Amino acid sequence: MVNPPPIESLGKFPESKRSMGIGVMVPVSQRTGYPGTPRFTDIVDIVKTIEDVGFDSSWYADHFVSGDPAVKEYGVWEGWTTMAGIAAVTSKVQMGIFVTCVLFRNPGVLAKQSEMLDEISNGRFILGLGAGWHEPDFTMFGLPFDKRVSRFEEGLKIISSLVREGEADFQGTYYQANEARNIPRGPSADKGGVPILVGTKGPRMMGLAARYADVWNSDWHQDASELLPMLKTLDEACVAAGRDPKTMIRTSGSSFAMPGCLGMRANPITGSIEEMAEKIMGFRALGLKHYIAGLDPCTPQTLEYFARVIELVDKEDPLLK
Repeated sequence: MVNPPPIESLGKFPESKRSMGIGVMVPVSQRTGYPGTPRFTDIVDIVKTIEDVGFDSSWYADHFVSGDPAVKEYGVWEGWTTMAGIAAVTSKVQMGIFVTCVLFRNPGVLAKQSEMLDEISNGRFILGLGAGWHEPDFTMFGLPFDKRVSRFEEGLKIISSLVREGEADFQGTYYQANEARNIPRGPSADKGGVPILVGTKGPRMMGLAARYADVWNSDWHQDASELLPMLKTLDEACVAAGRDPKTMIRTSGSSFAMPGCLGMRANPITGSIEEMAEKIMGFRALGLKHYIAGLDPCTPQTLEYFARVIELVDKEDPLLK
């Protein structure tokens, strides 16, 4: 059987010079944060700017189609192969899938993909997992949309065991691992495997995060106060799982309207550089470990503009004073 990992082994995440690391959502879709279709060369330019400017991380969506499925040109580049290419041409910036739907692929395959990304990136990969929510992703390829949390739970058990212990043996209703082994191992194996992030707002999923995840995320909030009821539910889930809530790493993020905003990201934070910085510092005040910014648009030019926001945030960071 696959057992939950020891509670004391959970809670790992890449270190940052900042009290709260700051990452960027990389545009991999048409009409979502980029003016037109981002070609791979565009994505490389964006991520190299993220790395050069001094952000901590880059994040990549995992969808097959976004928005209204009737708009057929509104597509998405495949996230895992995109990350593999980016991992090979960068050297410093962390990278994470944000988040991959466990139901899209066999969980054993996801564990193997994670191991290879860990190897290509030399230990810079973060595994974000979720149960999926965008029904067109499922219906387009005939994937089951029912029992998503139950399917996710089985997949999470297998994936967490394979990336942490290197093996899994589990027979469930939806997935099986038959004395499966995850070899060879990447550089994070000696540290207990790649960090696992679970993105969720629901109580049942928070319970699974408390048992299996290193990191919790709730994203795209305009104000830090929106997190307060979810943080309370998360603390309660950790206690119910026999876990010290302090061992759960908490992360979040917001969308931002940059100069030339295309109106592609919902509920963006607007205003001056100072006002944007003040909003970000509100999330840091809650004790978050990491924060992800979704820029509209996200280009090398707007990243350099947003770096001025981060400079103001860094000036008030107690770790950097």
